[in-house]
Amino acid sequence: MGPIFFLAILGFTSISIIIIVYLFLKRQSQKEQVNLEVELKKQRQEFFLPNRVDAYERAILLMERLHPNSLVMRLNNPSLPAKIMHAEFLKTIREEFDHNITQQLFISPVAWKLLRDSKEELVKLINLAASQVQENATAIELSAKIFELVAQLEKLPSEVATEFLKKEFQELF
Repeated sequence: MGPIFFLAILGFTSISIIIIVYLFLKRQSQKEQVNLEVELKKQRQEFFLPNRVDAYERAILLMERLHPNSLVMRLNNPSLPAKIMHAEFLKTIREEFDHNITQQLFISPVAWKLLRDSKEELVKLINLAASQVQENATAIELSAKIFELVAQLEKLPSEVATEFLKKEFQELF
């Protein structure tokens, strides 16, 4: 057993140690990466959770504010002509919706679509009511027509959206 045999064993042992150290360091690095990802996810959830809760609250509030009965009661001004009241209704709907546009970041795409569709259906309902009153009608007549059209519906899109938001919120939280 000469020096060559000793060098061969030493070389084999050195290579084995290098491979073992490499595999150990690689495994440690992977563990650190996983731990870092878990920590990042936890921090993200801590940041987004309150925002998501707020988004669902605001989305439901939006649907309540855009409910035709609520909208009419809040904005109705009997002294205005129907044309001006019609424009006020549409302006308010747009403003309310635009004010809450960022909520789509925190609620599901399905929930956001229901909100958007609800707004569009409300605009159609207001426009339909405006088209069914006389040219010189008052805001009271327009409001009465809106109430009449609402009464004909089985369920308003805003009610469907609100129910969905509540159900989704309960499932998520």
